[in-house]
Amino acid sequence: GKSLSLICGALSWLRDFEQKKREEEARLLETGTGPLHDEKDESLCLLSSCEGAAATPRPAGEPAWVTQFVQKKEERDLVDRLKAEQARRKQREEHLQRLQHRAQFKYAAKRLRQQEEETEHLLRLSREMLKTGPGAERPEQLESGEEELVLAEYESDEEKKAASGHRVDEDEDDLEEEHVTKIYYCSRTHSQLAQFVHEVKKSPFGRDVRLVSLGSRQNLCVNEDVKSLGSVQLINDRCVDMQRSRHEKKKGAEEEKPKRRRQEKQAACPFYNHEQMGLLRDEALAEVKDIEQLLALGKEARACPYYGSRLAIPAAQLVVLPYQMLLHAATRQAAGIRLQEQVVIIDEAHNLIDTITGMHSVEVSGSQLCQAHSQLLQYMERYGKRLKAKNLMYLKQILYLLEKFVAVLGGNIKQNPNTQSLSQTGTELKTINDFLFQSQIDNINLFKVQRYCEKSMISRKLFGFTERYGAVLSSREQPKLAGFQQFLQSLQPRTTEAPAAPADESQASAPRPASPLMHIEGFLAALTTANQDGRVILSRQGSLSQSTLKFLLLNPAVHFAQVVKECRAVVIAGGTMQPVSDFRQQLLACAGVEAERVVEFSCGHVIPPDNILPLVICSGISDQPLEFTFQKRELPQMMDEAGRILCNLCSVVPGGVVCFFSSYEYLRQVHAHWEKGGLLGRLAARKKIFQEPKSAHQVEQVLLAYSRCIQACGQERGGVTGALLLSVVGGKMSEGINFSDNLGRCVVMVGMPFPNIRSPELQEKMAYLDQTLPRAPGQASPGKNLVENLCMKAVNQSIGRAIRHQKDFASIVLLDQRYARPPVLAKLPAWIRARVEVKATFGPAIAAVQKFHREKSASS
Repeated sequence: GKSLSLICGALSWLRDFEQKKREEEARLLETGTGPLHDEKDESLCLLSSCEGAAATPRPAGEPAWVTQFVQKKEERDLVDRLKAEQARRKQREEHLQRLQHRAQFKYAAKRLRQQEEETEHLLRLSREMLKTGPGAERPEQLESGEEELVLAEYESDEEKKAASGHRVDEDEDDLEEEHVTKIYYCSRTHSQLAQFVHEVKKSPFGRDVRLVSLGSRQNLCVNEDVKSLGSVQLINDRCVDMQRSRHEKKKGAEEEKPKRRRQEKQAACPFYNHEQMGLLRDEALAEVKDIEQLLALGKEARACPYYGSRLAIPAAQLVVLPYQMLLHAATRQAAGIRLQEQVVIIDEAHNLIDTITGMHSVEVSGSQLCQAHSQLLQYMERYGKRLKAKNLMYLKQILYLLEKFVAVLGGNIKQNPNTQSLSQTGTELKTINDFLFQSQIDNINLFKVQRYCEKSMISRKLFGFTERYGAVLSSREQPKLAGFQQFLQSLQPRTTEAPAAPADESQASAPRPASPLMHIEGFLAALTTANQDGRVILSRQGSLSQSTLKFLLLNPAVHFAQVVKECRAVVIAGGTMQPVSDFRQQLLACAGVEAERVVEFSCGHVIPPDNILPLVICSGISDQPLEFTFQKRELPQMMDEAGRILCNLCSVVPGGVVCFFSSYEYLRQVHAHWEKGGLLGRLAARKKIFQEPKSAHQVEQVLLAYSRCIQACGQERGGVTGALLLSVVGGKMSEGINFSDNLGRCVVMVGMPFPNIRSPELQEKMAYLDQTLPRAPGQASPGKNLVENLCMKAVNQSIGRAIRHQKDFASIVLLDQRYARPPVLAKLPAWIRARVEVKATFGPAIAAVQKFHREKSASS
């Protein structure tokens, strides 16, 4: 019901807003003048989102006739803009209606595809003729190597329009100008977005709304050669390189013949076709489609869904996208997302703060620093004569930065990082300014270096260089050769003699990792953060290769502030948002949002109150106090107590029981202890035992077996009454999985999953909050509150896996006496908190569970 409520509420507002705007436009166009003075502010406010209209403030004491003249001119300009906007909107709506009522797209796409295939066939024949010509063999080898050198050269990114693409590009400009008022709907995963799109289709707005789904290249690429690379970074890089190959090919079309032949050899993506992508854009807007349908449409039309969907953003009313794409400023800009005066809905937002922090926290290792330095140095030595002075200056600055980063870890850039042991070990935490001074790089303008990396795309060119010639070619092996042909001929045998040959052979079977410089660019960008908003953690391990530099973002609000500032409204929604104080304090207040702008809305669950039985059990069967703290949880008596309680619960609960532990390591210890003491056998006599896998690809398999076991037990009525799933808080079963009905009749939490209080990252975050946020009277410090909130968010997500619809029922058992404390109980969801029963001893608790399930099973 949550998604449907968000859809209907948001789209109802959008429909009413557009209707009011049309009525206001009609009134203004009918009179031929601007709004009356007393209505002017309201009307301009209504129209400003699309028209950019705003009354120009006039200086005091200005003559009345001047003020009237300026006002009249503003009113006439507004009416002219409204007429142009109305004409564009009418043209777009008519075009979309035509698409909805006839199969124009398929015929047009098929015709263009046939033309493309015919052109490609002719080009292939031409290339074959050139290859078979006299003396063609050696130049082809030269051009194959030269191709990478051209890519490695620093060139402008600017895309020049081809003559055949002018009309489509002009249409794109028109769409860019008119960016209609829209709603951006974000969620965490593509599967959640697909579910949302299906809900939109079923809603009353399904036939009328213009919706487009955005995704990453990994999800939307239809070029099998690119998609087969596997790694997200490699797919992105190859895609960008292929687009640049296309542009360079066009650029070289008027140059001399040998160069033109060389350019044609470059592989441009056949799916990146402006006309086909324009058709794909129109079809996406004509009817609601999810990512899978968009993908199928792209394959059929031989048009890129990744770029085609981006072309549809300006005219769309509802844009559906993963929230990483919206929250990261560079990604947002690259996708063409404009937030000014738009509405943003962030669903599944319970881990929004962690997501923003994670996206902007970067870690680089000593081996990455050394590898990047080695690759860049060789790149400079090989192509230094081809590069201009400014390029060389920046490359030398980057080399200097890498050298100083290794030195601050205590290493030497000239030695092997794997065999280089450090004299000093341990973890050190620095402010950004202190780190810059200690590294002796405070004299370098990191903003300029960052901009150079972005514009020159040096990391991509370096990746292409190492991909072709091997990652580690020492400078002393470079022969001094006169011609490039001799260089290529001599390079091939020498690479086999290089020390890196075994590594290259091992990489042949696995996907080649992305360039280490790409990670380091992220670290350089992070160092431009304000001093108070981040910290640098120096982790010195035994060897330089294992040591790391990590940037930790302390204030996620700095990146969220731009979203809040630009948008008309931001809706942060989720099924389990408690405790919400984190969002108010860390995200909204720190982003500069006034308290009166924040409106909080929460509603109860759809189930009847007696369909849930939440219990806090304070002591076990042998009256052992249950307190699974870090110091006590590994004691044999504590693990035995948890096992005996679980045995009793499995005896009285039908169907499935899901039990959550604080970590994979603790689950492994408990499982081994139960197996050794015979408790595991007693549990297996009541429920078949399943364990959460560590690898993501095995999750579906385990869930399927768990589900089938429960269904089979329900039919057979034998000794085994269902299944027990041992899971981990924050693992793969604690979020996004629905244990409805018999799959989750009881959820058990063993202990409280507090984060590691000793981690330097958490300690620094706590100290930052204690310094930044005020302490509320009678409450814990902001830092301590953060730790409790992190724990309870994880608990609430885990226990929320059960109770998935109106007629569902389940018991929730919290095994730890600390859950009985009022501050902890207050952080449970309201619909659970109202029904919690605290049981001091185990006897009354198991009796309550038995009675609850007996009555519910009888009534169902």
